[in-house]
Amino acid sequence: MKLSKELVNGFLIFAGIAIFFLAMEIAGLANNFYLRFFNVLFVFYGVNRTVKQNIAEGKNGYLKNMFSAGLTAFIGVILSIISLVAFIHYKGGDAYIANLSEKFLFGGASVNEYSIGLLFEGLASGMIIVFITLQVWRGKTVFK
Repeated sequence: MKLSKELVNGFLIFAGIAIFFLAMEIAGLANNFYLRFFNVLFVFYGVNRTVKQNIAEGKNGYLKNMFSAGLTAFIGVILSIISLVAFIHYKGGDAYIANLSEKFLFGGASVNEYSIGLLFEGLASGMIIVFITLQVWRGKTVFK
């Protein structure tokens, strides 16, 4: 059984983000708000890889690539949020979130509020990355 490129690349996004955050946790940098912006690199990598594979297969439709790239970002974000919720509960739930830096947008939130907020943030930024990636590829190839 061959897994779809969207699932594989979505998992790569998740793996990159998970390894990055675990490394930050081990290094004691989990409270550094600005390091969270590097998530964009992992999402861009997975989404760009999906579009690149589609074009290599001759799939040049703009909407098809948009939905494929969007599904990739969605899978990466959903897997990341699920693992984040599990990690937060493992580390102590609401008490762990209370210990995070006050610079976070969701300071003082519960696990559910924090997770839902990050879900919407992740989905929105994922769609922005999808549109940016498609515009980059639009300059390199002809979408139908």
